[in-house]
Amino acid sequence: MSAPPAISLRGISKRFGAVQANDAVDLDVAEGTIHGIIGENGAGKSTLVSILSGHYGADAGEIALFGESVKLASSADAIARGIGMVHQHFMLVPNFTVLENLQLGFAKTRLLKAGRKDLLARIAAISSAYGLEVDPFAVVERLPVGLQQRVEIVKALIGGGRILILDEPTGVLTPDETDRLFESLGVLKAKGVTILLITHKLREVMAVTDNVSVMRRGKMVAHRQTAQTNREELAELMVGRAVRPVRNVSPSANGEVVLQVERLSVRDETGAERLREVSFDLRAGEILGVAGVAGNGQSELLAMLAGLMPPAAGTVRIGAREIGAASPSDPAEMRALGLAHVPEDRRREGLVLPFAMRENAVLGYLDEARARRPWMIDRTRMTGRCQALMDTFDVRPANPALRAAGFSGGNQQKLVLAREHGASPRILLVGQPTRGVDVGAIEFIHRQLLALREAGCAIILVSVELDEILALSDRIMAMNGGRIVGIVDAAEADRQSVGLMMAGVAHPLPTGTAEPVYRDEAIL
Repeated sequence: MSAPPAISLRGISKRFGAVQANDAVDLDVAEGTIHGIIGENGAGKSTLVSILSGHYGADAGEIALFGESVKLASSADAIARGIGMVHQHFMLVPNFTVLENLQLGFAKTRLLKAGRKDLLARIAAISSAYGLEVDPFAVVERLPVGLQQRVEIVKALIGGGRILILDEPTGVLTPDETDRLFESLGVLKAKGVTILLITHKLREVMAVTDNVSVMRRGKMVAHRQTAQTNREELAELMVGRAVRPVRNVSPSANGEVVLQVERLSVRDETGAERLREVSFDLRAGEILGVAGVAGNGQSELLAMLAGLMPPAAGTVRIGAREIGAASPSDPAEMRALGLAHVPEDRRREGLVLPFAMRENAVLGYLDEARARRPWMIDRTRMTGRCQALMDTFDVRPANPALRAAGFSGGNQQKLVLAREHGASPRILLVGQPTRGVDVGAIEFIHRQLLALREAGCAIILVSVELDEILALSDRIMAMNGGRIVGIVDAAEADRQSVGLMMAGVAHPLPTGTAEPVYRDEAIL
């Protein structure tokens, strides 16, 4: 007789107002396997695992764990049943130590010091058993993102977790950190832990899962053994049609120079130099892709050009305006000069999460919603603008009155892009445009960026996805340590040459160089 599934869901349904987030979902997950759940943004994946982790209660349906029917009325119930959840946005207190964060959930006594010895022993045991070494006395905000995620995994396992749920775990990781995460998941699986992996990256699904299930518009539409499917089939199942990667194949318009950057340097609030004598031009009708491992100056470049950071030295010219240390700019002036900005962190810089989507849709563009009296907002006009943006960019659910915090990350991203795209900018700064976005939305966003380019917009594209840079760019600028290592025509570039420039090796490559330095993360 075969063992019962570690997880068995039958007829799980959940509605939020008019939105049917889950519709009679069935799912079986075998014990000691890695099971992927994929689907478009807003397909209901996060709602489903939130029900399984006790965060939401289902309106209908049954849950069984290891053959036993259970009721999960709270997160505490789920933890007691051995379910640990690692959220896409980490649930850690940044200025607490690792130990203090773990004490918040698992201290067995009101006297916190009394439980420290036991907790330290459990941390050491988990670190040893699963290869998840963490320093219990390290302050969380000082840890790299990959180690912060490791703390989340330890927190999920420390209560005796037998089931681990990871929601978009690689969205904020570098390629090396992603590799280490997957090595850890392999160890956990070998030790009998059942892993439920929510991701948009189909290459990751194919690389690490045993089975994969596909959701679309709240329903479970397919189950596959990973070894018997492929990325193309899964992408089509996700969106209900064939998905074709978009590429920039038309020659650049070679238009006028709209942005000149000369010997630009930028320092952060601590005085550390983040950009060092950066110089380049940007022309109308071209996409300049900026490649680099996170933390090498790309974020500061976007922030300075958007008016969020002042230059320490050098100049930036847009039209007749020259921006320098003695004459800095601000976001309002940059928008007035025709520059729009899609920030890398949509939650912190692109949206006000407690605001309704209609309010977020006019952030920075209040003139689009003003009434006849300039000090008043026309709510009908504001709602109509948001509705049009949502319809054009397929933001789900298409309800302008809902708070931004209630939307999936991918739908939040589409609203931010729609808002900036709708301004018809001369220059568009785009940071990580498809982070946490499904394959159908990736295709759509790429087409919108290329359409803007064809209309004469000049675009600076910053992405950790090397395939995205190669597919969309006219020229590629690689950065390392806050400096430009090289700028090459995209037609002459490949993963190897760009990867080496990202590592600080100047272009052209040394004779005999043959081995790539960085593994890129594929778009699908």
